[in-house]
Amino acid sequence: MKLLSLLTVLSTTVLPAAVVSAQKLPLSTSSRWILDADGQRVKLRCVNWAGHQEANIPEGLNKQSIDYIADFIHQQGFNCVRLTYSIDHALNPDLLVSDSFTNAASAANVSATDMNSMYSQVVEKNTFVNGATTRQVYEAVIAALWQRGVMTILDNHVSKASWCCNLDDGNGWWDEGFGYNSLNSRYFKTQDWLNGLEAIATWSTSQPGVIAMSLRNEIRELLLQGANGRADWYNFMTQGAERVHGANPDLLIIMGGTQSATDLTHIRLNHTIDWSAWQGKHVWEFHAYSFTVTFALFKGNCDMLKDAYGLFDGFVLTQNEDYTAPLILSEFGFGMTGGPNSGLSDDDNSYFQCLRDYMTGNDAEWSLWAIQGSYYIRQGTVNADESWGLMDTDWNGLRNPNVTDLLAPMFQVTQGP
Repeated sequence: MKLLSLLTVLSTTVLPAAVVSAQKLPLSTSSRWILDADGQRVKLRCVNWAGHQEANIPEGLNKQSIDYIADFIHQQGFNCVRLTYSIDHALNPDLLVSDSFTNAASAANVSATDMNSMYSQVVEKNTFVNGATTRQVYEAVIAALWQRGVMTILDNHVSKASWCCNLDDGNGWWDEGFGYNSLNSRYFKTQDWLNGLEAIATWSTSQPGVIAMSLRNEIRELLLQGANGRADWYNFMTQGAERVHGANPDLLIIMGGTQSATDLTHIRLNHTIDWSAWQGKHVWEFHAYSFTVTFALFKGNCDMLKDAYGLFDGFVLTQNEDYTAPLILSEFGFGMTGGPNSGLSDDDNSYFQCLRDYMTGNDAEWSLWAIQGSYYIRQGTVNADESWGLMDTDWNGLRNPNVTDLLAPMFQVTQGP
């Protein structure tokens, strides 16, 4: 049973995917709510679609056409996609897809023959890719989604196109920040990041359906980084937001805290960020997985875990505070199969049931990790399976048909301004 039909049964307050396009853009914010151009609440119910790795295009186009995947996303009832990209792509958008796949072989230390074969599969499923640039593929994905009423959030996931995230991957903290170390910052070139954000924001003005940009995925400190009161976070996030807003003032601007987008406590304990330059466009984000270190002490006790979600991140939904703004859980997920609880392991089931209860209690925005059933390359493996993928490894359909029932309560709209 598709989520769309299931949700129609569950609640008439849920916007069917087929009418999402009736929402008038641009979006804006008021207190903790996201609103359309008519002032009506829009609840973001999204799925992540990765494109930030070495091939520099959204995953799965070797398995299915863009239209097939966009249809699937729409049929499940999602009204937006968090589409990830690298700064490598942002600053080199005219790279031919064929060259990108060739380059990916050496970048990921995999077989060039394998990557050339995979490129041929992409062209077989999506003929326009022959002779196309990586940017043109992104444009085709965004257009296909918007034709179905599905909005796009553009998420800068990494600087160097690669898998994310580790404390030694060089993509974690600004290289101009206090306490530089190469393990965490060697690829995070601050000026390239700012220029990349501005370039993507400028391009987005020509892309209907793009509603927001997330400034950076999973900012994380290592060693002395952040020890100056997280002054670098305030400084560089402000610069990034100003660049984006200056290039496209219609976009929502999404930013997360530190410790891999799990800790926003500094905006309550120190001071919030000054978003007057992008007033009415500010959105917070956070991530929560069963393995998230920030919340590890509270595993096994759902009441304490929900308190921790609120303590570190959810407090921003409190009305009438200087930090009050919408909050999107922009990444959460679990292994889709193999466990005794509708396919989930005991650990993942306990985590998800508690997180779902927290999210439905707050009726907050969310984005599931992830749509992709496989990757062109992941950490040196070609055609790597994604066991957390909503789609199966061939991108034909649901990996776990029980997920529709598991997610259904999160689709409902129960609160509003």
